[in-house]
Amino acid sequence: MPAGDVRKKFKSGKVYRGSQAIFGERQHLREVLRSLQSARLPRTRKQKELRQLQALIQARTEELNRISPAWDRRYRQALDATSTPQVLLRLAATLAMDDFLLARGLAENSNAPAEVLAQLSTHPYHAVSENVARHPSTPAGTLRQLAEESAEPLWFLVACNPATPADLRERLRARLRSSAGIP
Repeated sequence: MPAGDVRKKFKSGKVYRGSQAIFGERQHLREVLRSLQSARLPRTRKQKELRQLQALIQARTEELNRISPAWDRRYRQALDATSTPQVLLRLAATLAMDDFLLARGLAENSNAPAEVLAQLSTHPYHAVSENVARHPSTPAGTLRQLAEESAEPLWFLVACNPATPADLRERLRARLRSSAGIP
């Protein structure tokens, strides 16, 4: 695609910027801010650049909070290994469908209850359903549904999950051997 076409796409405002992209941008801006704080620059220039970076970081924080109020607190809770299943259930109940990063965090949490994992198994972002497919607390029924998905990585991840029922694991391993040409 010619460079002009890419610029048009970005100018049109039709590029989706979800929580992952916004969070990543903010993390990068924070790194630049830390770097700038130790830089040897003329005082006025340094202060101006620090203010600009802080404004950009604040703008990204506001974007995240538009996706979900108190986004940072919610994200920390989703990742926190000490969060209770009840806290994770509350987070999942109010999860914005386009908050892919928070959904990933919930699906990765070792305390995620079966209800949360079952809910997240149908999430449109593949990384979330992949996390559910490999989570040891995913219910057998959800693993069976994921194994029937047409996307190969899901059934492969289900086959490797220690929580997968033995009959399903054997069927999936046979499928794997067959697809690899192993008798």
